[in-house]
Amino acid sequence: MRRDEPSRESSLSIRLFGGMAIQDARGADFLPRSRKTRAVVAMLTLTAPRPVLRTQLTALLWSQRENEQARASLRQAVHELQETLGSNWSRILVAERHTLSMDLRGVSVDALAAIGPAASRTELLGLFQDGFLEDLGGLDPSFDDWLGKERRRLTAIARATGEAFLQVRHQGAETIAAARALLRIDPAHDGAWRALIQAHIELSDRSAARLALEQWRDAMGLSPEQPPPADMAVLLAQIRDGADHWPPGNRRGMLTVSEPRDGVDLTDRVEERAPGRPRRGSLRLGIREMRVIGAEVDQALPAGLAEEVTMALSRFRWISCVSGRSLSAIEGERGDGSPKWSDADLDFILDGTIQRGGDRLRITVRLLDMRAGGVIVWANRFDHDASDSLTAQDWVAAAIVAQVDPVLLMREGERAALRNLHSTSARDLVLQAVPAIYRLDRTSFHAAGDLLEAALRADPTHADALAWYAYWHLFLVGQGWAPDPEAATNRAALLADSAVAMDPNDARALALAGHVRGFLMKRPSEAIVLHERAISLNPNLALAWCFSGFALTYLGDHDAALARMRQAIQLSPSDPHLFFFLAAIIMPHLLRGEYQDAADAGRKAIELNPWFSSSFKGYLAVLGHLDCQQEATSVMARLLKLEPEFTVRDAIRRSPMSLPEDIERYAAGLRRAGLPEW
Repeated sequence: MRRDEPSRESSLSIRLFGGMAIQDARGADFLPRSRKTRAVVAMLTLTAPRPVLRTQLTALLWSQRENEQARASLRQAVHELQETLGSNWSRILVAERHTLSMDLRGVSVDALAAIGPAASRTELLGLFQDGFLEDLGGLDPSFDDWLGKERRRLTAIARATGEAFLQVRHQGAETIAAARALLRIDPAHDGAWRALIQAHIELSDRSAARLALEQWRDAMGLSPEQPPPADMAVLLAQIRDGADHWPPGNRRGMLTVSEPRDGVDLTDRVEERAPGRPRRGSLRLGIREMRVIGAEVDQALPAGLAEEVTMALSRFRWISCVSGRSLSAIEGERGDGSPKWSDADLDFILDGTIQRGGDRLRITVRLLDMRAGGVIVWANRFDHDASDSLTAQDWVAAAIVAQVDPVLLMREGERAALRNLHSTSARDLVLQAVPAIYRLDRTSFHAAGDLLEAALRADPTHADALAWYAYWHLFLVGQGWAPDPEAATNRAALLADSAVAMDPNDARALALAGHVRGFLMKRPSEAIVLHERAISLNPNLALAWCFSGFALTYLGDHDAALARMRQAIQLSPSDPHLFFFLAAIIMPHLLRGEYQDAADAGRKAIELNPWFSSSFKGYLAVLGHLDCQQEATSVMARLLKLEPEFTVRDAIRRSPMSLPEDIERYAAGLRRAGLPEW
């Protein structure tokens, strides 16, 4: 029985978009813990008031079990749902001998309300921003088929209503919101792109119009050299002509029509470059085919590995890759085998060697900074079984890519700080801020916030600036540095959502936004949706694996959480975020009662970054459970130096964990360690 029973007069709401939820008017939670019971609710809700055969439900959710076992599982799900709903709300479930159905009188359902007669024409479109029943995927192949059909059905309705909305003239902001929502479900919707570009032009925001135009080119698969259709050329001319009459104070950073794209991130401003070089906003990285030393190496491996690394690195939106094949062509033009790198205009080169010894492959990789005379800024060695070249290729490429991205990010941040102290480029300002966010020194951390604020003043649509500033606010609250935690949380949520809206295919922005949802907003089910999307877009982004592990911890799935966090460490064992990965591991070990493993992770995390207060909090709770009072006293003193007013009550209030028993174990450890209650 639930602790908080609703009154008979209160209403019940069922949310199927953005993480499933069932709540009454007072916010009491009535969501079953079992995912398959939630799936039963979803199916009955979407077919209500029509009854559904029990055999149909078992065929969808337990298709791989014997009939009797499947029927027993369904009976157990029905019993769980009745217990969860309690005496007042169990009446909405109508259980007959052969059928089940839902009586939705007094119940609101977001999906049904959005397609009802009273709904606005863009209401359903707006719901798709957070995904539809994403947390129920993978329950059963038959259920996945049903879920896919429902998504397609609702998507078709949303697309039709969105298209109808855009056919009628509306305020610019309304058109932009509707077009963006339509593009979330159909990124290649030509009409939505055109409406979006036109709306930005009408609002005199030609920088955003130009960005949307370039995104339209990508969505349509057009190369920069291909001329646009005649009607789109008209819009392009409007952007150009508007730029000619743009107020001088706002011309900074505008691109002219003649400027080459060449991988440019059009949200960036002018970057100082050598005379005669085109301006670009993405880092340019060359991937050379690795040299083979000795015999018995699969001859396809060097080219295959270079292509795999190129493809994987291209998923990082801020990196523009030049493939090994293109670099080989440059070398061939010289005739003497010495490449003319100035023709390639490269910032970095990745190369290495492959050799075989017995049944092992040894692959040595190095990263060269071509702007610093080819100095080596990173190198590593990977050993793998030589019997399966394809597996070795996949594994080594994933490791290289996951480790190179943070190295480049830090290198570019340090370079931006040294070279462009007065730069107004949004890209440079973001890059300068990133190393300070990692360090978590309070003075430099607040300076990073100022840089990110300046980046957004320079370009309010810059997806990276929005995402990193959301992340900065997350640390601001987590470290106890926010004068108004609620306001900081709200700002983080707005920034994160804006980052995803600006670029729905940016894996890093999705991962950062997901962690804001999970940690600050305490909506881990919604966070999982964003993390899964980030991982699908870029499976080599270690940060996304770690953040998804956090969300699973908040939901109480500690085994899966540990697997995700270990994947992050395996992908990038020297990541600047390693202290964060180790701090993450503390909590699932703690909540599984594995105190020694949690303590080991806590000590390492604190050694790597003594400024990250969350490491001390988890570690202190572990020491309390281990009865290590002397060490606990020392750790608590260091924690209270970082957050002088932190108490057990604060720990409970801030915790995003869903299960009461998890929160209690965490709080009990802090109490036993001596942390004040108030």
